[in-house]
Amino acid sequence: MRLLTKYNRINMVLSIIIFLIGSVLFYFMLHYVLIRQLDKSLRGEQQEIEEYIQQHKQLPEIENTKEQWTSIKPTTVNIATAIKQSGESYNEEKGRIVPVRQRIFTIVVNGKGYMAIISKSQIETDDLLKLIIVLVVGMIALILLSNNILNRKIVHKMWLPFYKTVDDIKSYRVSSQQPLQLGKENIDEFSALNESVNEMTTRIDQDYVILKTFTENAAHEMQTPVAVIRSKVDMLLQNPEWNEKSAEYLQKIEEAVHKISRLNQSLLLLAKLENRQFIFDETTYLNQVINKKIEERVELIHAKQIHLHSKNIVEKVVLFHSHLIEILIGNLLNNAIRYTPVGGDIVVRLTEQYLSVYNTSANGKLDETKIFQRFYKASDLFDGTGLGLAIVKEICNVAGYTIQYAYNDGQHQFTIYFTDDKI
Repeated sequence: MRLLTKYNRINMVLSIIIFLIGSVLFYFMLHYVLIRQLDKSLRGEQQEIEEYIQQHKQLPEIENTKEQWTSIKPTTVNIATAIKQSGESYNEEKGRIVPVRQRIFTIVVNGKGYMAIISKSQIETDDLLKLIIVLVVGMIALILLSNNILNRKIVHKMWLPFYKTVDDIKSYRVSSQQPLQLGKENIDEFSALNESVNEMTTRIDQDYVILKTFTENAAHEMQTPVAVIRSKVDMLLQNPEWNEKSAEYLQKIEEAVHKISRLNQSLLLLAKLENRQFIFDETTYLNQVINKKIEERVELIHAKQIHLHSKNIVEKVVLFHSHLIEILIGNLLNNAIRYTPVGGDIVVRLTEQYLSVYNTSANGKLDETKIFQRFYKASDLFDGTGLGLAIVKEICNVAGYTIQYAYNDGQHQFTIYFTDDKI
């Protein structure tokens, strides 16, 4: 969820809650004020009646209206403090029961007690209250809606530099050897962010150049002494004066040197893959590469009496790198052949959706959490650098492919899924 969306949601929820609470409080406050105004008006009516009685020693003539009416009846009850109440009363002028605000008090005229009830209609007050509430609520709702719309547009516009920075970072590639240059913004926070990112990418580019140079130099420098050692070992092995034990030692040295050479080439390839130094722009027939790599390993397959089955090998054209596709297929087949017991089975499938390689397991299920890690070996009994599957995984990552491992019915299964005409 985007920060702007989350902010708008939180802002909207809080605004609605405040709006509801404020509306309720405003309603009761306004109702209280209007009722107090009615009570003040009724108290004035009471004072007028009492003043008239004091002056004339008799009850005043009552003139009732549609909005206010008074009834005075004899009573023996003495009310010390006037009673204020809301209720309903029958209005003779309107001929129906209406909501009213009443003031009830007692008066004494010529020694006789009377109870006076002054009733004032609350219809106008309630209507006014409803009108004010509707207007205020509508105004607040309009303000909240306008504020939300403005926030969306203004805040979104304010965050545009941030989204531009994110897009630039996504498109940045350290292999381009060009530091990321983000411009200054009017907003201090975004400007500080861009400056920090620029400094960081500059350091990354410098470290990348140093590491790349070191890797290339180290790989190049290692190849020469390894080649010299191998040539000298070959010459010594051809010398008839060496005894059997010495020849055995030389043979082991030659094997170790060969392993170092393969390890050096594999690590160099991984470094190039991580630095994205390959371009996938060559049209490649995947089925032809598979058939070619199988033919190259026919003798080794026959030597281990392995039964290889090619099923559903369809014609599949992909945009790839010719050298990397051969390494990818070759490493998968080498891994299957190396870890398949004598007399086992290997199954290769190629469909429009995926490429899969099955092979009979020699030592049970592999560790799924480590299988694609560098230098991981299922068993020390098999010769290998432990980088084959790591290279396969890295090639898939660079090309945007997905590789999965599964173990079913005593078989290892490696499946590379196609995405947009990729494996």
